[in-house]
Amino acid sequence: MTEGIRARGPRSSSVNSVPLILDIEDFKGDFSFDALFGNLVNDLLPSFLDEEADSGDGHGNIAGVDGLTNGHLRGQSAPLSSAPFFPEVDGLLSLFKDACKELVDLRKQVDGRLNTLKKEVSTQDSKHRKTLTEIEKGVDGLFESFARLDGRISSVGQTAAKIGDHLQSADAQRETASQTIDLIKYLMEFNGSPGDLMELSALFSDDSRVAEAASIAQKLRSFAEEDIGRQGASTAAGNATPGRGLEVAVANLQDYCNELENRLLSRFDAASQRRDLSTMSECAKILSQFNRGTSAMQHYVATRPMFIDVEVMNSDIRLVLGDHGSQPSPSNVARGLSALFKEITDTVRKEAATITAVFPTPNEVMAILVQRVLEQRVTGILDKILAKPSLMSPPPVQEGGLLLYLRMLAVAYERTQELAKDLRAVGCGDLDVEDLTESLFSSHKDEYPEHERASLKQLYQAKMEELRAESQQVSESSGTIGRSKGASISSSLQQISVTFVTEFVRWNEEAITRCTLFSSQPATLAANVKAIFTCLLDQVSVYITEGLERARDSLSEAAALRERFVLGTSVSRRVAAAAASAAEAAAAAGESSFKSFMVAVQRCGSSVAIVQQYFANSISRLLLPVDGAHAASCEEMSTALSKAEAAAYKGLQQCIETVMAEVDRLLSSEQKSTDYRSPDDGIASDHRPTNACIRVVAYLSRVLESAFTALEGLNKQAFLTELGNRLEKLLLTHWQKFTFNPSGGLRLKRDLNEYVGFVKSFGAPSVDEKFELLGIIANVFIVAPDSLPTLFEGSPSIRKDAQRFIQLREDYKSAKLATKLSSLWPSLS
Repeated sequence: MTEGIRARGPRSSSVNSVPLILDIEDFKGDFSFDALFGNLVNDLLPSFLDEEADSGDGHGNIAGVDGLTNGHLRGQSAPLSSAPFFPEVDGLLSLFKDACKELVDLRKQVDGRLNTLKKEVSTQDSKHRKTLTEIEKGVDGLFESFARLDGRISSVGQTAAKIGDHLQSADAQRETASQTIDLIKYLMEFNGSPGDLMELSALFSDDSRVAEAASIAQKLRSFAEEDIGRQGASTAAGNATPGRGLEVAVANLQDYCNELENRLLSRFDAASQRRDLSTMSECAKILSQFNRGTSAMQHYVATRPMFIDVEVMNSDIRLVLGDHGSQPSPSNVARGLSALFKEITDTVRKEAATITAVFPTPNEVMAILVQRVLEQRVTGILDKILAKPSLMSPPPVQEGGLLLYLRMLAVAYERTQELAKDLRAVGCGDLDVEDLTESLFSSHKDEYPEHERASLKQLYQAKMEELRAESQQVSESSGTIGRSKGASISSSLQQISVTFVTEFVRWNEEAITRCTLFSSQPATLAANVKAIFTCLLDQVSVYITEGLERARDSLSEAAALRERFVLGTSVSRRVAAAAASAAEAAAAAGESSFKSFMVAVQRCGSSVAIVQQYFANSISRLLLPVDGAHAASCEEMSTALSKAEAAAYKGLQQCIETVMAEVDRLLSSEQKSTDYRSPDDGIASDHRPTNACIRVVAYLSRVLESAFTALEGLNKQAFLTELGNRLEKLLLTHWQKFTFNPSGGLRLKRDLNEYVGFVKSFGAPSVDEKFELLGIIANVFIVAPDSLPTLFEGSPSIRKDAQRFIQLREDYKSAKLATKLSSLWPSLS
């Protein structure tokens, strides 16, 4: 309905117009009430609108109409007209009534139709339900029929399967029987005359049926051997009956199998020469029936050119060792082995491709090939480069010594391990290539620790011999360059060298690297590392101890030289002058020996520090995984270095003796009796230190400069403390040889100030305290006799020493000081 619902009948505004006729079809589809209403009134409303328009045009603006807005009047300026304002209203009312009447009629028609449809639907529904019930019964019956059919089909299928199984079994039995008959026939042929293979069936000579013949021959041989075994068991049990067995068949079958196997191997070799992989593969499959194809696999591997060509072996040797007669170096051997093993890996990789294409079990063939490579080709070159030296008569260092062998061993082991990894990547079946590689070096690794220690010992001995040769050469040439200068150079060559100790450590570090390479188990590694490190401890201990002992010998020689020129008092002036000159030379020798020993001590400390740092950085981490190994090495290091410490302690004591002897000589030769007993001639007192004091302090400053540099820590403090205490005692003893007057006391105070200022550089509080007490005691020579009792009221501990000094006063007897002091200090009398 495109235009809505339209009233049927002529258009008229009369109230008696023909009623509209509405059709039920108009209400179907997209029904719109607005369209229905519009179509009902559109025929009346346009006429009313036209009349209004005409009225407005003829009379102008009518007040009544103008005042109407939305159906309401505005104002009453003019009287209303007697004509109806909306003349079509009656027509509309009539139209609406007719429409309502027709709609009611339509509703009744619709209700009637609905009732009729409901009855029809109810009837059809009943019929449908009845039909569905009948269909369900039919379907149930159909399902039962299908179930019975399925059961029959299953039963028939099972019966057919059983029949098939029986048929298959019967066919298999028939086939087995047929094969058995054939086998018995073939067996009887082989059980004819011994060695007679000419009367065999054509099968066994037909080259096109070799595979079938090989299979049958293997079955016959297996059966015959089992039969012989059963007969043997029956004979042992006493139940055998005499008769002919299958011994002849077994022997003939063995001969035939051998002949067939050789024939196949020949065909395999011919195909291999032609690179006919398909024929090789066919032969390999047939040969796999003979002892699982072992002979074919071994034959193939054995015929590879790298195992039978002598030129290949010679080429390997030239590649690794170079030209004949030249001395190979580890670096050149390393490069040669790398090149050779790369070539071997490439060759094995090419063979692997052929093996995979030819053999039914390529992994087994690869295992045989790789094993042959390692045991023949690799072992051959290793035997050339690893000639194990004798420990009883090792090769000389000039020819490389034991170190050359160890370096070659390490290079060969590393490169062979790399080869094993490459071969594993290419493929070697179930072969444990790593374990096989280890076995190639087992004899070398078993004796490796002994060779390593012997090498370190050989290197140390060679170094010491070199050092002694240089020293001997300098000693022999000392006659031309002057004995003293030659001796000085020889002494410097015999001094401890930190460079040598560093070289010892470098040797040991290289040995530890090899030890780590060859020792896979932590316990073995720790044991070998400990043994090798012990070699270093022994070397360093012996070297620095001997160096300290040589420096001590110089101190002893200087002491003997001093003793030689000690003279009595009743000698001539000429002899005394000569002795003084010799004593000066002995003093110079002592001072030189002192400085040399201090240098030795300093280098000894540096050497020990190098060893300790090497132990902490490189050795400890290798020993810690094993319980007790680290602590044991620390104990050994302490024990080894204790010998050097003992030598150093003795030498430092000799140094103190040397210094004290020279101080005593200087005091004895330079100190004058008038230094502390100046004549009272009116001349002003000399407030400078005495010449003896100046010489002693200068000597001590000069000689101890090397001690300040060489010693440190507690060692330095202990040495200077001991030296200070000995100096204090020597000065006390020396001063007790003189008589002091007041001006001499002031001179002594000046000397003491020099000594106190010098010993303060020792940094030893106990020594400083002793020299300060000496300064207090020296006051006994300066104060008046009456002031002596009060001088030590605050220091009663030094009264005994003070009394000895008081006895050195010039006026001790004239002032009767002994009587006065005995009454004041009765405990000291």
